[in-house]
This record gives sequence, C-alpha cells and structure tokens, in this order.
Amino acid sequence: MRTRQTVLATAIALVALALPAHAKDGAILVQSTTSTANSGLYDYLLPMFQDKTGIRVNVVAVGTGQAIKNATNCDGDVLLVHAKPAEEAFVAEGGGVARTDLMYNDFVIVGPADDPAGVGGMTDVEAALDKIAGSGALFASRGDDSGTHKKERALWAEAGIDPTTASGGWYRETGSGMGATLNTGIGMGAYVMTDRATWISFANKQDYEIQVQGDEDLFNQYGVILVNPEKCPSVNAEGGQAFIDWLLSAEGQAAIADYRVAEQQLFFPNAPQ
Repeated sequence: MRTRQTVLATAIALVALALPAHAKDGAILVQSTTSTANSGLYDYLLPMFQDKTGIRVNVVAVGTGQAIKNATNCDGDVLLVHAKPAEEAFVAEGGGVARTDLMYNDFVIVGPADDPAGVGGMTDVEAALDKIAGSGALFASRGDDSGTHKKERALWAEAGIDPTTASGGWYRETGSGMGATLNTGIGMGAYVMTDRATWISFANKQDYEIQVQGDEDLFNQYGVILVNPEKCPSVNAEGGQAFIDWLLSAEGQAAIADYRVAEQQLFFPNAPQ
C-alpha cells in the first residue's frame, strides 16, 4: 500500500506535468501580435522587466486572431494585441480579466515609387483604397485575421468595396505575417497596409515609400489583458499581472516611449494614469 507521502508526491508531480512548460519556473507566456516582436520592442523591454522582478517572459508572436485563439485555449498568461473589438469580446466571453489601453501607433499604406494608382500623399484612406481598386493596381493583404487584416477589412468596408471579389486578381491574400506580406508585396509591386512600427524596422524596403498616411481612421491601439485564471487554472496570474502592472506603470510607459529605431519613436504609451 502506498503511503500518504507517496500519494501526495504523485499528485504534485501530476500537477507539475499539467502545467505549461513556461509556468514551471515562474516564467510567463505572452500571446502577442507580431508588430511588437518584429519591431524589437520586446528585446528592449523584457530585460528591464526581468531585471526588476526576476520574472522571465516568453513571447509567442502571431496574428491577433491566432493570439486570441491561443489565449482562449488557455495557452498563455497575458494577451497583448491590437484589435479592440475582438479584445473586448474576448473579455466579455470570460477569456480575460480586463482589457486596458497600453500604447498606440498608426497604419500606413506603402507602395512602389512609381505609384501606379496615384495615391501618393493622400490622407483619406478610404478614397485611396477606392483609387487602388479602381485602377486595378495590385494590393497585397495579410489575409490572416490578424489585427492589421481586421483593420484593413474594416477600411475596405468603409470605402464600400469588397476586395475579396477580386481575390487572385488585383487583390492578393498572402495568409502570412506582416514581414512576409511586405516581402511578397514588394516582390510583385503591390500596395501593402502595414503598421508603422513594422515598416520602420523593415529592412527590405527597396524603392517602396509610404504613400498614404495621416487619416485618423488609421489609428492603431494596442491593449493588454490578463488571461482569466478562473477559466484557465494554469495561468500564472501573479506573474502575468506583475508584467501588466509594470507595462502600465510610469516606468513601463516611459520605457515604451523611449524605444526608437532609426531615431523614430515606434509606439506611444497611452495607458490610463
């Protein structure tokens, strides 16, 4: 007959096996949009947070739609993405504890220097999309349900255009992340909508330029959410909340503001104070 101590040890071992690998050493897992990772922001921020708290942060960088699905499946402790309606739905459905604004930047439409649709310098994004569609100039979309793709679809809808009717024609859906879509778009001479942080950090610009920018409809808000430990008992709620609290603190917000690439600020903190 097994002793009580043996039973207890077995139970503890089974609980440990059930925990995600990142949780066993007190680390946390952030399900994140790609732009925050590809821009180098995490490489800049996470060592500061770890030095202050001793908590290691692992990041899974995918499109916002996939990040929300992963968090819904209890794979992660914190969700940091940029599609506010989807984030609010995630919280309303019990997947997250609360959603808080963290920072913002904006989207831009980039295109080749010869600008075949003649949209260069436009600040009305819906009018620019109408010109692109009307000209038949190529447009490369992520097509991956990311935050950028969600925003792009909303802008097409505002312009009264369903570009998917031209899928495979002038409208090309890559099903890829932002960097891969930029590479594909540049390779085919297509316009691409991207967040500004990714574009600033992107190395393969060739002759591409920002053609459309400055419309308030291109505003890009990021939010941060603790995955609900009541729904997902494996969540490292203490570590996840510590990370969120630091990001929202004056110190974390200042660190976000200080991050620059090519002497340009990529993200603008706007957490409620």
